[in-house]
Amino acid sequence: MGDNLLLVEDDPAEAQALITSLTGPRAGSCNVEWVKLLAEGLQRVKSGGISFILLDLFLPDSQGVETLDKLLQAAPRIPILVLSSVADEGVAEEACQRGAKDYLLRDHRSGYPLPHTLRNVIERISWEKASFVEAERARVTLDSIGDAVLSTDVAGNVSYLNRVAEALTGWPQAEAIGRPLGEIFKIIDGNTRETAPNPMQHAIEANATVGLTMNCVLIRRDGQESAIEDAAAPIRDSDGEMTGAVIVFRDVNASRALALKMSHLAQHDALTDLPNRSLFIQRLNQAISLAGRHDRQVAVLFLDLDHFKNVNDTLGHVTGDKLLQSVGERLASCVRQSDTVCRQGGDEFIVLLSEIGAGADATCCAAKIITAVSATHPIDGNEINIGCSVGISIFPQNGQDAGVLLKAADTAMYYAKAQGRNQYQCFDREMKARDIEFESIEDDLGGALQRQEFILHYQAQVDLKSGAITGTEALVRWQHPGRGLLQPAQFIPIAEACGQIVPIGQWVLREACRQTKAWLDAGLRPMRIAVNISALEFRNKQFLGSLRAILNETGLDPRYLELELTESVLMEDAESTGAMLCALKTMGVQLAIDDFGTGFSSLSYLTRFQIDALKIDQSFVRAMTPDPESAVLSAVIAMAKSLKHRVIAEGVETPAQLASLQDLHCGEGQGYLFQRPGDADAFADLLIAGMAKEIVFN
Repeated sequence: MGDNLLLVEDDPAEAQALITSLTGPRAGSCNVEWVKLLAEGLQRVKSGGISFILLDLFLPDSQGVETLDKLLQAAPRIPILVLSSVADEGVAEEACQRGAKDYLLRDHRSGYPLPHTLRNVIERISWEKASFVEAERARVTLDSIGDAVLSTDVAGNVSYLNRVAEALTGWPQAEAIGRPLGEIFKIIDGNTRETAPNPMQHAIEANATVGLTMNCVLIRRDGQESAIEDAAAPIRDSDGEMTGAVIVFRDVNASRALALKMSHLAQHDALTDLPNRSLFIQRLNQAISLAGRHDRQVAVLFLDLDHFKNVNDTLGHVTGDKLLQSVGERLASCVRQSDTVCRQGGDEFIVLLSEIGAGADATCCAAKIITAVSATHPIDGNEINIGCSVGISIFPQNGQDAGVLLKAADTAMYYAKAQGRNQYQCFDREMKARDIEFESIEDDLGGALQRQEFILHYQAQVDLKSGAITGTEALVRWQHPGRGLLQPAQFIPIAEACGQIVPIGQWVLREACRQTKAWLDAGLRPMRIAVNISALEFRNKQFLGSLRAILNETGLDPRYLELELTESVLMEDAESTGAMLCALKTMGVQLAIDDFGTGFSSLSYLTRFQIDALKIDQSFVRAMTPDPESAVLSAVIAMAKSLKHRVIAEGVETPAQLASLQDLHCGEGQGYLFQRPGDADAFADLLIAGMAKEIVFN
């Protein structure tokens, strides 16, 4: 057997017979140690190394089951086999009840081999140990998982609960075992509040794994309720016979609350808590479907705040966010509960009027919205006034699906802005025609660069004192194969909207630099060439690298290139704008502000940014006709000179305007009076010939 066996026996003859039996050639490998007294046995087990004990209960120093008790106390983990006579068999049986593994009758020992008996006992003990380890592993595992586990016998009485099940049901396992499942595991339908079907019974009857009823609620012992979910399955023995069932369940209160929260967040704007575009589209589709079946109308109102960017720039984004929240609340107060107000993003909102009797209902609502939004918004001690432009489309007149209706309302909104802002416009056929025109030009723009359809025209910039040409502005034109020569206003806004402005702008920069270098190489008078840069180009991460590459490629000295930027571009992000302008100045190019005086807070940044020139918007020049002593223009020119900026007046068209600008000591001018934009050859001829003599210069 390969074990160390301790024999506790006071009779030498009996001990010798047992040792002979245990160590004979048929017994296998077994090492036997013999002691006569219990005290000696107790001392030996303390030293360790004993795997089995043969014990005589009646020893000189101890009698009866007390002998076993003392030995078990000293060595509780060592299996003990009791030696007994037939007369003392009752005592041996009691010893087995108190912890001995088995007993051996001396009078019957000759009837069976002792080694075989011991081996059977040892194997049984090993099996019991393995079973205990397996059961303990299962218990620890079940107590460690996050799910509750409850099992019953075939009669439906509880036979096991893990710790999670104890916590969820409120029943300790010791109290729950043997009780009917319905007493421990009380479940109801969360909707009807009626008792839910017994999942264990269902699993046993179906002889298969079954899920719990939807919206199942468990009622704890103390009355507390928990939403639960999972499944029940039958338990079978080795013969396949049903012995009970097990249910695995979990508390889903938190997960359901989280799911509801996540669902809400996925369908609502985080700032205003209004429905987002995704939820709006769902509701719009539902409204269209219902209206189509019942011959009703649906209206979509697309709303954009007017000059909202100014609020962010002057009061900060925190105040801007609070203004958006205030606007959202006012919009919601202007419509019915059956309608939907959505924040599209940024400062855009969309309103769904799910059922209207006529188009006048939509315009009435739009007017109400404009009035509500335009009223003063008191925010953080500021009295903020802001307007909004609203575009309206109506189902079925303006579209049969959500996408078409939204696009129509968006188009009408832009028309409202073009008409002066803070008003509404209804989508009509004329807008639709222009929309189609927009899409056609957008499609053609896609391949215009590859087809080399863009050209540059050049317009002179002139010294108003001497008449000398000081520079030129490069103006892009599109030689459309079907529409003829298109001006920038006809395609640049579309290029910006469809993402084509950056590659077109890169082409303009490259061609302008190439042509200027060609004029210089031909010996023509050195001069600046001005190129307009859009906001999208200026904010493009590759702009600086691309500009540097173009200058290197064309060989143009950077001092001959002047980039024209609008005030809105400069004001968008003062910090990053300052860094960009500094990088451009380091590169060597010159910088001008285009359309000066038309932007927001137009004077605040002149001392902050490294600007070389101001181009006065032509609206100021036109205003001089009735007022040649324009105080505003005079102040702008004086201020620019004090900051050592060059001043270029745009849109000079008449000798009277020229004379007034000369009187105000404006440095340079540009306009039809001097030259209409022309191609490179025409401008080269002008450089050679000089300005026409009939134009009067002081």
